[in-house]
Amino acid sequence: MARYIFITGGVVSSLGKGLMAASLAALLQARGYKVRIRKFDPYLNVDPGTMSPYQHGEVYVTDDGAETDLDLGHYERFTGVSAHQSDNITSGRIYQQIIAKERRGDYLGATVQVIPHVTDAIKQFALADTDGLDFVLCEIGGTVGDIESLPFIEAIRQLRNELGREQTALIHVTLVPYISAAGELKTKPTQHSVRELTSLGVQPDVLLCRCEHPLPESERAKIALFCNVRPQAVIQALDASSIYGVPLQYHAEGLDAEVLRHFNIDNANLPDLSRWDDIVDRYQNPEGEVTIGVVGKYVGLPDAYKSLNEALVHGGMANRVKVKIQWIDAELFEKDDSEIVAQLEPMHGILVPGGFGERGSEGKIASVRFARERKVPFFGICLGMQMSCVEGARNTAGIAGASSTEFGDTDEPIVGIITEWMTEEGLEKRAAGGDLGGTMRLGAYEAKLAKGSKVSEIYGGALEISERHRHRYEVNGAYKDRLEEGGLMFSGMSPDGLLPEIVERPDHPWFVGVQFHPELKSRPFEPHPLFASFISAALRQSRLV
Repeated sequence: MARYIFITGGVVSSLGKGLMAASLAALLQARGYKVRIRKFDPYLNVDPGTMSPYQHGEVYVTDDGAETDLDLGHYERFTGVSAHQSDNITSGRIYQQIIAKERRGDYLGATVQVIPHVTDAIKQFALADTDGLDFVLCEIGGTVGDIESLPFIEAIRQLRNELGREQTALIHVTLVPYISAAGELKTKPTQHSVRELTSLGVQPDVLLCRCEHPLPESERAKIALFCNVRPQAVIQALDASSIYGVPLQYHAEGLDAEVLRHFNIDNANLPDLSRWDDIVDRYQNPEGEVTIGVVGKYVGLPDAYKSLNEALVHGGMANRVKVKIQWIDAELFEKDDSEIVAQLEPMHGILVPGGFGERGSEGKIASVRFARERKVPFFGICLGMQMSCVEGARNTAGIAGASSTEFGDTDEPIVGIITEWMTEEGLEKRAAGGDLGGTMRLGAYEAKLAKGSKVSEIYGGALEISERHRHRYEVNGAYKDRLEEGGLMFSGMSPDGLLPEIVERPDHPWFVGVQFHPELKSRPFEPHPLFASFISAALRQSRLV
């Protein structure tokens, strides 16, 4: 029988509910329990797939092709449990399903309302596919008091009544701000947030209080008194030097012990946190440093490349070096050629990540050329791989007009939109002018690697791999022979041999472009081999300069 832990947030957004959920799940997992984490998103988008990275950060893609909230990346990285389509729900998807049922007449003429129809759908989502699990953690996005989140809070209230306190717990993440003029931590925002939550019929069992300074016992007692919880259930959450130190920090504060106490579970079975100790040790005690230049178009918001950032850190852990990431706006290189050398010459490795649209594309191509000519380790991901093919076509294969149809009409479509492809379910089709949402090549697809290639060596000699995709455009296989004559080797192809998946340059110290997103499968305790190898190459480069 699964036990449910519901996680809400109050006062302000960005308090770290997702990181808290991932950390608690990791602690429970370290005690031998089977866990799963789910995210409820109150916004009306069906999923974040059509949202700008500046609006919502990166879109995290699961093996089964769901475009989800970036918090699911935290969940996977901290627990190693692969997320599914069923682990992220939005108000938009709930209403879409309910309206579709209403149009079909499934409600038999009944008036469709938020209660019970919307709340029932939320509860069904929370309870589905939980066989064999010990704990299901459900994070509710947004802040208590938001109009959008009210149906989710009501669904939690109903679930608590239906399942009972012995099977449900509620953790409220809140803020205890420090007022420097008064020299004090203020508990009133937390009190008001809990009052707002209880006014909706939900009483929290544990309070996780984000604070910049240690929470004195007197303030802890005050919060417990006014918020109707045990003093031991008021957990301070100070800022950590690394997100990978958070599970250890929360364990030291007694978070997992308090949750188990709530469920009347004997917590004598202490967690095995050895792998987290090793991760923190590798992060805090590096034996070297490399600088990686990430040439992208959403560099103004780090969350737009959240998984990429973490995968680079994981690559550093694998090599026991600190990875210093230099975020570089690709458009800089389109305005001033001198910026290319000034920005990229100090880099030990250059990475061009994914993206959509023409903006910054010429700057990315210029970055590829710099890396190729200067023999600097280069890693192209998704659009980055496509731009490496366009650069190779223009400068080594003699195709001067090479471009992508994503950027407009071209006589030399090195990259073009794909309108149909095979999946396990059969043939997928897409209209060039059709809907944007959910119409990309999404999720895990297999690729076959060339024997003796650099990437096969990186993957430990494997000749078949499976990686996650999210893109509309593909490198045009019709140009394969001409590009290979220019020195670009197609070392990974789709199983049917039609879609290029990986390119590399055998005459370069480390030059790899991949159509998929390897960062989505990297874990701190299991760094992705491509990132581990890339950072290793950057480390060698650092010793040459």
